Amino acid sequence: MQDIVDRIVADDRDGQIARTLLYPYLNHAATMFGSGYATAADIDAGMKFGCGYPVGPLTLIDALGAETVVAGLRELHQRTGDPLHEPASVLTEHAAGDGSFSEGPDAAADAPQIRRPISTVGVVGTGTMASGIVEVFAKSGYDVVVVGRGEEKVQGVLDRITKSLDKAVARGKLDEDGKAAVLARLTGATEREALADVDLVVEAIAEDLDIKLQLFADLDRICKPGAILATTTSSLSIAQCAGATSRPADVIGMHFFNPAPVMKLVEVVTTEQTAEDVDETVRALCFATGKHPVSCGDRAGFIVNALLFPYLNDAIRLHEAEGASLEEIDDAMKATGLPMGPFELLDVVGNDVSLAIQQTLVGAFGHEGWTPAPTLEKLVADGKLGRKTKEGFHSY
Repeated sequence: MQDIVDRIVADDRDGQIARTLLYPYLNHAATMFGSGYATAADIDAGMKFGCGYPVGPLTLIDALGAETVVAGLRELHQRTGDPLHEPASVLTEHAAGDGSFSEGPDAAADAPQIRRPISTVGVVGTGTMASGIVEVFAKSGYDVVVVGRGEEKVQGVLDRITKSLDKAVARGKLDEDGKAAVLARLTGATEREALADVDLVVEAIAEDLDIKLQLFADLDRICKPGAILATTTSSLSIAQCAGATSRPADVIGMHFFNPAPVMKLVEVVTTEQTAEDVDETVRALCFATGKHPVSCGDRAGFIVNALLFPYLNDAIRLHEAEGASLEEIDDAMKATGLPMGPFELLDVVGNDVSLAIQQTLVGAFGHEGWTPAPTLEKLVADGKLGRKTKEGFHSY
């Protein structure tokens, strides 16, 4: 931890870059906590397990000292005039000596319990994310019904899982009997009626609200009473999905991170109508499948995207405004312990995806300072989307 702090406060160009990009991110995390949207433990866990950060933002504030972060933000605000750089009230309170973020209640003190029995899981979708979610549940001992739009697409899911299991066998992490047991738990179907008896449905279809609403209306008709209906959406309203059913108390968000078999984080997103036993069951189920759940409400970006993408956008703006090279900024941020520099990460995520998320955040929160950077918009317009097109901020 101390080496990270030393890099951030260093009186050199790398330290200046790190402070310019990290302090607004830390301020946003403090604002999120101060609003009651999520606990300090869940905010920290979100960024550690969702982004691979070595330390969560609120723990990092405690390590730096809230007074140091406040002073840095005030200096930044004086320079930029951006209201988002005004220190959050909870930060100024901590700077005045009013406790630390790590002194809050232990969110893990009472482990969640399965309140609605789960033995069979349905997954709707046949893409990479859906395949990963199917693998997670099947490897954890659950029977899984996979529903796709055609035999070929369903077979594609089974083939991807078989390939993944073969790799596990080759690495000595699974034997042939274990592989056979996982595959025996899988059932493919092309009709949604196959979900009639499942205990939980996780939809992982296209990020199109109209398509999701039609699906949830179907699930409401097909699924048995008491079945939990979950969506993996990262940007759409869970309450609207719930509104397409006659059972909004049974609807919840389970935002897995890609690749689902590898990434530990699941954002568990509740609406005002989500039943408490549904929320607790889903959180307990995450632990049962080796995942780490974090709890948050139904609003754009949830925890991780709402903190990550403004930081990435700020990195582009720093490059535009001050002429710091992409490599200089990437290297400065990796020196603070981040697994990737911002431009490397943008190219991995996809600049088109990043732009869409940033536009969603601006639409939801209205912060002018989050307006997508012109360079990001131009790269997308030019078709330079990152690794998937071999060119983005960097060339591949």
